[in-house]
Amino acid sequence: MSRKYFGTDGIRGRANSLITPELALKVGQAAGLVFQRGEHRHRVVIGKDTRLSGYMIETALIAGFTSVGMDVLQLGPMPTPAVAMLTKSMRADLGVMISASHNLFDDNGIKLFGPSGFKLSDDVEMQIEQLMDENIDKKLAQSASLGRARRIDGVHDRYIEFAKRTLPRTLSLDGMRVVVDCANGAAYKVVPEALWELGAEVVAIGVEPDGFNINKDCGSTSPAALSAKVREMRGDIGIALDGDADRVLIVDERGHVVDGDQLLAVIAASWKDDGRLARPGIVATVMSNLGLERYLKDQGIGLVRTPVGDRYVLEQMQAHGYNVGGEPSGHIILSDFTTTGDGFVAALQVMSVVQKLGKPVSEVCHRFEPLPQILKNVRYRKGKPLDNPAVKSAITDAEKRLNGCGRLLVRSSGTEPVIRVMGEGDNRDIVEEAVDLVVSALDHAAAA
Repeated sequence: MSRKYFGTDGIRGRANSLITPELALKVGQAAGLVFQRGEHRHRVVIGKDTRLSGYMIETALIAGFTSVGMDVLQLGPMPTPAVAMLTKSMRADLGVMISASHNLFDDNGIKLFGPSGFKLSDDVEMQIEQLMDENIDKKLAQSASLGRARRIDGVHDRYIEFAKRTLPRTLSLDGMRVVVDCANGAAYKVVPEALWELGAEVVAIGVEPDGFNINKDCGSTSPAALSAKVREMRGDIGIALDGDADRVLIVDERGHVVDGDQLLAVIAASWKDDGRLARPGIVATVMSNLGLERYLKDQGIGLVRTPVGDRYVLEQMQAHGYNVGGEPSGHIILSDFTTTGDGFVAALQVMSVVQKLGKPVSEVCHRFEPLPQILKNVRYRKGKPLDNPAVKSAITDAEKRLNGCGRLLVRSSGTEPVIRVMGEGDNRDIVEEAVDLVVSALDHAAAA
């Protein structure tokens, strides 16, 4: 059964158009009812990023949760991984993050975490959706059983201490000049403070949120500003977070951007050397570069691929006991520490390797040469172009052209009527020919 509200990462859309107060109220009521298990006083923690619409959505969610008898603990602006951690730490029945992650301020979203800090399963999301479309008047709390709401102080300190404890107590960032871009988002207070406490000289940008500037020309989706600042300040390393700080990119001392695949290589090799890999492999998505796979193989580390989306990475990690996984976008999951992607914790692991090796970031974080990768999108209006016989034939011919020296990935977007065609291999010209062959067939099928 297809889902009406939830996508691959919670509910997300244009604020006050799709993500309305009415919708948020229904989410609060439905999720609150689903997670009322037992006779104890139930509670939910709510965090948010810095979008203007966060105030509206938070208030509506509070009304929904309290109307079904749940107490609400308001965290204020906090990174998504901090909300997941605090849900478990504060023994809440449910955690909520109000954020549209790396999107601009116009959008917003609602992410839900269960009592263990993990994102909800498809089945639980379907239960919530079903209740959202039902009349629940008879399930609302009696007047004397309504919930209360209050703001919680000191949550920044809790997350800072948690993040610091992911590093050895003897490790310090003394002597390291760190430039961090918080994307004018949820991490604008906690991350610069945590870096300072670890001994780094901190230069912070993207720490002046005004409700409108989250992810705007800053953060991991626009790292040019960070690259320029690293060169200007002669920084040793740059850290680019996104609006809710669940993903990260690194900038080396030369101002060059390091993507999530290179970060996975750094962490995987380091953890293998230290005997910290739970299994001799890591998990990544179909979009990770073939260069990463080859590098890891040379290190005696396997690579298991999943569909695009951090939830699929985490599902594979949980099912088979892996403790490192991630995506090229910088969504890194280190399950020894976190239940979801944590950009800051991943950055700390990379900085610990830099300090340990005593080498510049440009050397530490360049583990392999990425193979040429070409991605093209084909938009269509109706039908299923991938079922077209001519398209299937073109895909077969394209795979033959790559002839074992590369790979081809053709998939439908999960959010829009677009077919994504990605090819990579040792020879860029051959890769481009293969991709163009499929794109041409898709164009004809879409026009038919």
